[in-house]
Amino acid sequence: MEPVHRSVLVDEVLRFLEPSGPESVLVDATLGEGGHSACFLQRYPSLKIIGVDVDATMAARGAARLAEHGDRVEIVNAWFDEFFSESSVRPDRVLLDLGISMYHFSLSGRGFSFRSDEPLDMRLEGGSGASAADLVNTLGARELADLIFRYGEERLSRRIASRIVDAREESPVTTSKELADIIWRAVPPNYRHGRIHPATRTFQALRIAVNGELERVERVIPLVLDRLKAGGRLGIISFHSLEDRIVKHRFRDAAAAGDYEVLTPRPVTPTEVEVRENPAARSAKLRVIERKPEAA
Repeated sequence: MEPVHRSVLVDEVLRFLEPSGPESVLVDATLGEGGHSACFLQRYPSLKIIGVDVDATMAARGAARLAEHGDRVEIVNAWFDEFFSESSVRPDRVLLDLGISMYHFSLSGRGFSFRSDEPLDMRLEGGSGASAADLVNTLGARELADLIFRYGEERLSRRIASRIVDAREESPVTTSKELADIIWRAVPPNYRHGRIHPATRTFQALRIAVNGELERVERVIPLVLDRLKAGGRLGIISFHSLEDRIVKHRFRDAAAAGDYEVLTPRPVTPTEVEVRENPAARSAKLRVIERKPEAA
């Protein structure tokens, strides 16, 4: 199996989340294809990793990539917030990479990309809950516009939602290409040729809503902080301002309470070299917090 996704900020993650001792346990709570975990396992021969991913396909791909490390790796198929609410593990290190894998955009066939013609699904947990098509075809114009504005920060949300509602009156919107074409026609000509495709923010908003991504990030941070061993660290990589804002504020609040210290006063971002070699890394931000060694 050849990995499709290229992990970001690898050197920085390895440095900030270096194991604290020979029996350290790291929870890679968004395993994906196992890129970060593979680097940790190769560099730190006694480290054990619990790899968590809600997508069964991704969990299998990650397991295959890490199989050579044997019983140093445990794979769990679950959402990261549900794992930490149900597991009794007390890890030394936790990593959450909140980005969507390139596998999902290029090979999953679930409509994550506006550049493909695929069923408009976007569910990371296959077949569970409402799909993107369900939202697009059932929400009222106002609800749909609010969703696109809230989760996509799309200033033309009302215009886009109105055109979607008009289009679905003729026939349901069922594929990613159909939706992308509707959005393309909805926006003014000068908006079509900006820095990003005009459908980018709407697709982001639908994916976030379908998977409850922001709510899960809100829930998982206090769960992880409560579970960390003294001296343990949590690192979170975010890719857009909505996620980063949650991480920044929750870390700040935890530090203010006294038992935690934010190790990254400013988020760690990719070098120019990394962005040049991997453009998908350009918006990545890493924040790290530590449970103070003297904390109970």
